[in-house]
Amino acid sequence: MQWDTGNDKRGCRTFTAWCNSHLRKAGTQIENIEEDFRDGLKLMLLLEVISGERLAKPERGKMRVHKISNVNKALDFIASKGVKLVSIGAEEIVDGNVKMTLGMIWTIILRFAIQDISVEETSAKEGLLLWCQRKTAPYKNVNIQNFHISWKDGLGFCALIHRHRPELIDYGKLRKDDPLTNLNTAFDVAEKYLDIPKMLDAEDIVGTARPDEKAIMTYVSSFYHAFSGAQKAETAANRICKVLAVNQENEQLMEDYEKLASDLLEWIRRTIPWLENRAPENTMHAMQQKLEDFRDYRRLHKPPKVQEKCQLEINFNTLQTKLRLSNRPAFMPSEGRMVSDINNAWGCLEQAEKGYEEWLLNEIRRLERLDHLAEKFRQKASIHEAWTDGKEAMLRQKDYETATLSEIKALLKKHEAFESDLAAHQDRVEQIAAIAQELNELDYYDSPSVNARCQKICDQWDNLGALTQKRREALERTEKLLETIDQLYLEYAKRAAPFNNWMEGAMEDLQDTFIVHTIEEIQGLTTAHEQFKATLPDADKERLAILGIHNEVSKIVQTYHVNMAGTNPYTTITPQEINGKWDHVRQLVPRRDQALTEEHARQQHNERLRKQFAAQANVIGPWIQTKMEEIGRISIEMHGTLEDQLSHLRQYEKSIVNYKPKIDQLEGDHQLIQEALIFDNKHTNYTMEHIRVGWEQLLTTIARTINEVENQILTRDAKGISQEQMNEFRASFNHFDRDHSGTLGPEEFKACLISLGYDIGNDPQGEAEFARIMSIVDPNRLGVVTFQAFIDFMSRETADTDTADQVMASFKILAGDKNYITVDELRRELPPDQAEYCIARMAPYTGPDAVPGALDYMSFSTALYGESDL
Repeated sequence: MQWDTGNDKRGCRTFTAWCNSHLRKAGTQIENIEEDFRDGLKLMLLLEVISGERLAKPERGKMRVHKISNVNKALDFIASKGVKLVSIGAEEIVDGNVKMTLGMIWTIILRFAIQDISVEETSAKEGLLLWCQRKTAPYKNVNIQNFHISWKDGLGFCALIHRHRPELIDYGKLRKDDPLTNLNTAFDVAEKYLDIPKMLDAEDIVGTARPDEKAIMTYVSSFYHAFSGAQKAETAANRICKVLAVNQENEQLMEDYEKLASDLLEWIRRTIPWLENRAPENTMHAMQQKLEDFRDYRRLHKPPKVQEKCQLEINFNTLQTKLRLSNRPAFMPSEGRMVSDINNAWGCLEQAEKGYEEWLLNEIRRLERLDHLAEKFRQKASIHEAWTDGKEAMLRQKDYETATLSEIKALLKKHEAFESDLAAHQDRVEQIAAIAQELNELDYYDSPSVNARCQKICDQWDNLGALTQKRREALERTEKLLETIDQLYLEYAKRAAPFNNWMEGAMEDLQDTFIVHTIEEIQGLTTAHEQFKATLPDADKERLAILGIHNEVSKIVQTYHVNMAGTNPYTTITPQEINGKWDHVRQLVPRRDQALTEEHARQQHNERLRKQFAAQANVIGPWIQTKMEEIGRISIEMHGTLEDQLSHLRQYEKSIVNYKPKIDQLEGDHQLIQEALIFDNKHTNYTMEHIRVGWEQLLTTIARTINEVENQILTRDAKGISQEQMNEFRASFNHFDRDHSGTLGPEEFKACLISLGYDIGNDPQGEAEFARIMSIVDPNRLGVVTFQAFIDFMSRETADTDTADQVMASFKILAGDKNYITVDELRRELPPDQAEYCIARMAPYTGPDAVPGALDYMSFSTALYGESDL
């Protein structure tokens, strides 16, 4: 760009102002540009100020040769910067040639003020013009197309100032038809607040058809340099804000994970002791209340915790993905709060839960059995005690001492009948003792009273045996003196006693309570009852035969007028008693029929409940297994875009959630079964516990699969991976995942990389490179590579992420190129919350150039990326 001699006057004014804006820094000024540069001293000083470099030592003499030497040193320095000086010689400058002097100054301006301006790889002039166009684009009545007439109305200068410092100019009050006011406003504000000298004259610009292009460019370049520093600081501050925002968000996610994990582990810690409490209850009501509490736990308290556990895993995976995407180290939870620790604690909870439910059901069975045995013991004990009442007193009688022979014989026969009766009761005593023993073994709560009663019965039984033996011996001694006995009475007694005992046993059996759990058991009791009823005709014949004996005795008495001294001496069983007990037996039979019929109906109802539960369980169980297998295939054989896959998975999840009412219906059937105390079901192999565990695993698996796809989308978007690349990665991964396990072994992964274009040879260098890659994708050395790790690696190879060096460079800009930064600088350049975040975490700077309050931004930057401790 050549200098136009027609613009010498305007050029002198503009260039003088431009030179003085830089010479002020050296404490000097120029008045006349062609005269003040003739000795070369101020020219060399100007070059040193604007370049920041030292020139050769100037000559201080007043002779022409000294001046020419100084100007040549300045021109040589300009030429060393790659500038070609055409027709400009030291002699012309020393002689005060205005054209040459202005041409030289314009060359300096082009090289040191305009040449470095570059916007989107344009030339200096085009870059400065493009910068002006972009900055003034939002302003009405401003259309910058060149560096002459586009600036005549002054709105362009005002727009540049307002864009960067809106508080200096009220742009809304400016008018396009008042260019002098606009230009003077811009020049005055720039000189007062932006330290840009007034290089142009407003009247000259307005009065000229085409303002001087070089003067305008020179003045506009001063605006560019004035605002470029602020723009760099803004860019640096934005980068730091972005990095700090990511770090603050990640720290909040870590705190949320720690709290949720701590709360869940604390709930498990409180719940397991309750489930492990095996303190038995004494009553069925108390145990059923415990069972109801356990159902409330399963129905109300546990489901929210299952959801929290699932959400915890999702949050953990999302956090790790965000840390990888932001080039941060992986998050390591506090000791004991890893996902694996929570899974282990959850496993212990479910193990305790399973054991507690089994214990509850076993305790209910035990208490049911105990109640049945205790009632049976009381019945048998009451019957036996009623039978033994008065027997000791009878055996202690000495009536044989004054009895006649017939009476003695009668007493002896009576005693024989008693011994027969005693032997018949031996089985009942043994049964009582056996029941008491079983109650003790089953830890019956009222065992002391049972043992005391049983011991009393056994002691009494032993005493009866001893008394019986003693009376027999006495009667046998007297028998030699007594010979007569009434055979008929004896026969009556012998037949009546066992029959009476049979009737008592029948009444006892007919009134005995029973407990069954299946149709087969009640049918067995019914069959036994029918067999008993079949024996009634024969028993009736025996009753009639016994009564016939008694009637024959009465006939003999009446016929032969025998004087009977009382009743039958051999037995106390009267015909009236036999008939009364027989009538009672006949009354108890239909009652027994009714009880068996009702129990049979109850067992049929229980069987219907079993079949009803089994019909649903045999459908739901395979359905859950099928859905688990389908999810496994979906996670491996995904097609379409990730968004399509995510939409498909969410629709699939919705269809699974819509199946929940059938699970709830099955829960209702299961509750009916438990309330009916049904403990087994031969119609299905599925228990409610199997269904619950399968359902929870199904929900967790679909949620985890959705989270994996979301993380892949997050990775794709953050790393700039196209859908075609993602599909290619998925296709390559699935191709080499031949066992469909969702992972690749080392050799499979190596083959996959080669298929994608990686050059990994079998030489030592190739093996070393593959070992480096494996350390990235498999840091825990598990020997497998997941798809997420594969995607992270492929995206990391091309991703452009923030680094510690970039953040460190940004801090250095804010610090004014110092090795430390101050609190005031942080608070001035950053938002308040992020400035305080940095101040609280930056270590004091201890370098040799440290000042009081200096902070070390270098160690802070490396700590953000895990390269040191924060």
